[in-house]
Amino acid sequence: MSACLKAALVQMQVQPETKDSLARAESFIKKAAAEGADLVLLPEMFCCPYQTKNFPLYAQQEGEEVWQELSRMAREQKVILAAGSVPERDEAGKIYNTAYVFDREGRQIAKHRKMHLFDIDVSGGQSFRESDTLTPGNSVTTFETEFGVMGLCICYDFRFPELSRLMVDRGAQVILVPAAFNMTTGPAHWEILFRTRALDNQVFTLGAAPSRDPSSGYTSYGNSIAVSPWGDVMDRLEEQEGMLLCTLDLDRVAQVRRELPLLAHRRKDVYTLTENR
Repeated sequence: MSACLKAALVQMQVQPETKDSLARAESFIKKAAAEGADLVLLPEMFCCPYQTKNFPLYAQQEGEEVWQELSRMAREQKVILAAGSVPERDEAGKIYNTAYVFDREGRQIAKHRKMHLFDIDVSGGQSFRESDTLTPGNSVTTFETEFGVMGLCICYDFRFPELSRLMVDRGAQVILVPAAFNMTTGPAHWEILFRTRALDNQVFTLGAAPSRDPSSGYTSYGNSIAVSPWGDVMDRLEEQEGMLLCTLDLDRVAQVRRELPLLAHRRKDVYTLTENR
């Protein structure tokens, strides 16, 4: 396994038309590949304006046009593509917030359906109910790559510490988070969460968000971010459209866990975390 992973975090503006969002994503993926990226991470709902009413309107089944285009982009650019998330419709007509991952040959190697739906009502701030149109997933998602095991969750999922720990217990050294925090939750919690999950689990945490568009029905905080296993912010964007390139030295995970052995010091004789399968 290679010890160094070059990752590109794409912070793009979501377009009203799916085809335009796909074209915008592809331009960033091509740029990332040209600059030597091994992995490209897109934002949450990168091809669907983030409003509950839009999810059923934009939803497609796995294997349809959006899926095919993403697979093609990964294959043509020879990158691992963590393709943000998209609205997915299953055969029964249920709608999910779904993240696909494709390998360098365009083969799907992971799929995560957002487990925790974003139903909040903050006094004086954001109100949103994903459960009005979305169905929750029920699987912890990790996947194998040439760089080792990675974990994948979507936005609100990341707030639940048990989920990240279960991914780490499966061997994850990097946790990928396509997300769309808003102007209420973003300034308050975005950096804190990425640093905390990195510290607690001694992993790299990478978050990609849409760029900020104040004229949209839901305004993304932006600030795509990369954090080290020591909890350092390696780099981050601000609100505008752009791409963040960072190199992850995966040997750093083992080093931090050896020098500060939090995971080894857990009192499993007193408490345990188990996964229902």
